[in-house]
Amino acid sequence: MIYDVSHKTIFRYSAPVAQSQHLVHMTPRAVDRQTVKGHTLLVEPAPTVRTEREDYYGNRVVMFDIEQEHRELIVHAKSTIAVSAPESIDLKASTPWDALAASVGNAKGKVDLSVVRYACGSKHTRSTIEIAAYARLSFAPGRPVLDAAWDLISRIYQDFTFDPTATDISTPVTQVLQQRRGVCQDFSHLALACLRAMHLPARYVSGYILTSPPPGVPRLAGADASHAWISVWSPEFGWVDFDPTNGLLPRDEHITIAYGRDYDDVSPISGILLGGSEHSVTVGVDVTPIS
Repeated sequence: MIYDVSHKTIFRYSAPVAQSQHLVHMTPRAVDRQTVKGHTLLVEPAPTVRTEREDYYGNRVVMFDIEQEHRELIVHAKSTIAVSAPESIDLKASTPWDALAASVGNAKGKVDLSVVRYACGSKHTRSTIEIAAYARLSFAPGRPVLDAAWDLISRIYQDFTFDPTATDISTPVTQVLQQRRGVCQDFSHLALACLRAMHLPARYVSGYILTSPPPGVPRLAGADASHAWISVWSPEFGWVDFDPTNGLLPRDEHITIAYGRDYDDVSPISGILLGGSEHSVTVGVDVTPIS
């Protein structure tokens, strides 16, 4: 599949902003099964300084500084991306999870540090006794790691209700587990907290997903949204994607932008302002298949 993706964010401020600095994760990654055919990032007003680099996790980030007074900031990313479906794999052919966890925790183990770093907890994925207990229901001794991960993802999909009014990005994962409601970021953070409670490497993935309206209802411009899911590592298959929000293994309808330990590592836009007072944010995302 080839997609055109438009992601437009507009910040409006009740008072003038004298200066602002921002960090943007909106450049699609060139990863397995995904080719970036084109990408532009438009910023208004025009930045005084703009630089681009690769972060610790290999994501492309854009940093810019606006030094002219403004009451509105527009950040508009446009991308054309080709995505192919992964080959089918046998989840039960992966390494037993407890053997992998022991290898990850062994200083002399053979697991690369670039993988081990994703087994550590983070701000949004701290484990608790309750989270570990929920995870253990899927991790019987000797069970293949990817098969156990799929069972965990399926349980989250069945046990939790998608509710965009129930949480925000500051809602702790312990509350998500308690109330059994949330959005894709919450379900991804919960899955990661569970996997890391078992000392397994798993990472947070940000991107987009192709959505389809109900039969007879036209697609609305800007009605799509950013999406989040996770990847779990096994020695046999490398990183394998799982989507707890939709209860599936992503194929060619998921578009990867960035990955890290949790949402904070890959937030689409973050920054600091001098001035501005109150502000509002409008986000419009369109994912359009062109082939």
